[in-house]
Amino acid sequence: MATEKAYKLLAQQEGISNSNAKSMIDRGLVYVGNKKVMIARGEIDERTVFRIQKVEKVKPIFENDDIIVVDKPAHVNSDEIERQFKPAVLLHRLDRETSGVLMLVKNEDFRQRAIKEFRDDKVYKEYIAWVEGIMTEPIEVDKAITTQKKNNKAYSNVSPKGKPARTEFFPDIVSAKKTKVKCIIHNGRTHQIRVHARYIDHPIVGDEQYGGRRAKRVMLHAHKVRLLGMEFVAKEPKSFTTFE
Repeated sequence: MATEKAYKLLAQQEGISNSNAKSMIDRGLVYVGNKKVMIARGEIDERTVFRIQKVEKVKPIFENDDIIVVDKPAHVNSDEIERQFKPAVLLHRLDRETSGVLMLVKNEDFRQRAIKEFRDDKVYKEYIAWVEGIMTEPIEVDKAITTQKKNNKAYSNVSPKGKPARTEFFPDIVSAKKTKVKCIIHNGRTHQIRVHARYIDHPIVGDEQYGGRRAKRVMLHAHKVRLLGMEFVAKEPKSFTTFE
């Protein structure tokens, strides 16, 4: 059986550059049948036919002289959106597979005021997630988190040596050994909800890095943010309301 590296074969089939093909695999957009292609450099049968998941468009939510707020689709890096809306700069980031409210600021004065609100834990941040297992009661996790970076990838852990982090989980719907939950975060550390969800043995569906089952994406959505008297809401993605 003749084989080829997955990204090279994808580049040939789609008529795109090797780096574009590698990026699409890294983003989790490339499938063979219903299986996600996980390793761009992995050897694969040359007769393989790929299926590519389309990325939703960035949807604007709000804009004034200080801020631009968008609904970030899953599979897109926050930095890519920043490049799209230059000269505005990111006020915060969402993980690549997390969708929802993303804020960019237009001037330094507003940025400093907003950063102070984040620092003083005065920003309301509400997420929606599907987690593994059945959660019947609200759970609060108040556990410090440390983050290490390796090969340009962040990995966080609960650790007494870490920075303070508090997450509240409120169950909403239970379906086939999964629970849809509302998550309210305080502090806002790297991968905070994902790490705290794993800590209570309810990892987020699709979050293989932290113990979730494989899915088309990490089932985490930044639903609502309140900042300096303004409220921004990103509607739940269809995949969250029809998820089985």
